[in-house]
Amino acid sequence: MHIHILGICGTFMGGVAALASAAGHRVTGCDDNVYPPMSTQLKDLGIDVHQGFDAEQLDSAPDCVVVGNVMSRGAPVIEAMLDRGLTYQSGPQWLSDHVLRGRHVFAVAGTHGKTTTASILAWILQDAGLDAGFLIGGVPTNFGVSARFGKSEFFVVEADEYDTAFFDKRAKFVHYRPDTLVLNNLEFDHADIYEDLDAILWQFHQLMRIVPGGGRVIANVEDENIRLLLNMGCWTPVETFGLGDKADWWGGFGDAAERKISISDPQNVGASTRWRLGGRHNLENAVAAIAAARSAGVTTQQAVDALSRFDGVKRRMERTATVSDIAIFDDFAHHPTAIRRTIAAVRRRYPGHRVVVAIEPRSNTMKLGAHNDELATALQRADLVWMFRPEGMSDDFEEALGPLGAKLRVLGDYDALVADMSTRVLAGDQIIFMSNGGFGGARQTLTALLQRMRSS
Repeated sequence: MHIHILGICGTFMGGVAALASAAGHRVTGCDDNVYPPMSTQLKDLGIDVHQGFDAEQLDSAPDCVVVGNVMSRGAPVIEAMLDRGLTYQSGPQWLSDHVLRGRHVFAVAGTHGKTTTASILAWILQDAGLDAGFLIGGVPTNFGVSARFGKSEFFVVEADEYDTAFFDKRAKFVHYRPDTLVLNNLEFDHADIYEDLDAILWQFHQLMRIVPGGGRVIANVEDENIRLLLNMGCWTPVETFGLGDKADWWGGFGDAAERKISISDPQNVGASTRWRLGGRHNLENAVAAIAAARSAGVTTQQAVDALSRFDGVKRRMERTATVSDIAIFDDFAHHPTAIRRTIAAVRRRYPGHRVVVAIEPRSNTMKLGAHNDELATALQRADLVWMFRPEGMSDDFEEALGPLGAKLRVLGDYDALVADMSTRVLAGDQIIFMSNGGFGGARQTLTALLQRMRSS
């Protein structure tokens, strides 16, 4: 079967492409923005990617067009698809019909931590000898790919609440029918499609309605909005997780630098290890993943031991270079809560070092100004902040950043931002590039520039 995927370079749709290819289908696709790591993954799979959304790409008459939620009416390829009467499905529906049916589905949902939690869970299952499939909105370093079909009954999916397609405005995750559901946390996000938190809660409530009574829900005990969600209706046994012993599953740190962790399960069976991550948020993610893995029969000791060999996720505080004791990280953080947690984690792990942040507000929610009131507070603990100002930002964007004072530099040109950073960073700085996009190659450019400056 020839499958043509519209919006193939998004993390989700790129994963669908990988799964379709693994299932033996001929896969092609198109997109407008092509950058690593997804472009690299598709190239390695031998999948041809067409640049743009023109109608001519459908002349090959694919058997099925899989439509990403980046697509909308008016795009030439969409109009041609409809006019020609081609068979089409959304990505989540294709995944449900061709990959998830008949399998034990682990769905990881919530505003933050989905990618890391799903990656840890997939690795725990792999390390335990279970050849689980997965589809994750990032690339776990241990696997090197964002998706794998797997040979066992188990499948891990990052369960996103964003809408499905232009013809299906339900959240993606309602298609997945999970047996084990992880609820990490819940905040207002996606202001381009949801009016308020209540609208998001309603979508999560639809998800709760389809988890079977014989399944499991793993819920964050410390999240008030998760409690509100459960009170709306839950028909499945719930186990809680957190960083305090009031949770069924809980974890804690064994040292100030957060390199040693301990996990305890509902039977008070504990296990400890050293790991390569850091931060309270990542420990929460790990505890949730370990709890979920019990559904596949993985013991606490097995799971914690696997965690010691987990190498992280690309673009989630991924250390990409070190130049003369200047550490450079790539991070996906684009919500104030994630930004604040990341900065706090770096402060604890590298005491005495300056934390330098370069941030690109690229999400629709950020561009609409929905997070303006929280952004300055989230960045307050950074020593220096470079903010890229893209076109289309709300008029009060810079005014909202006023509390950052002299530590803030706002620039609307990538090269100018990099040049300015290169004159102010010092040995020992921990530099974090934060964006859910490519940031105009600024991280790579700064790395090359610092290497030249330090070698001259």
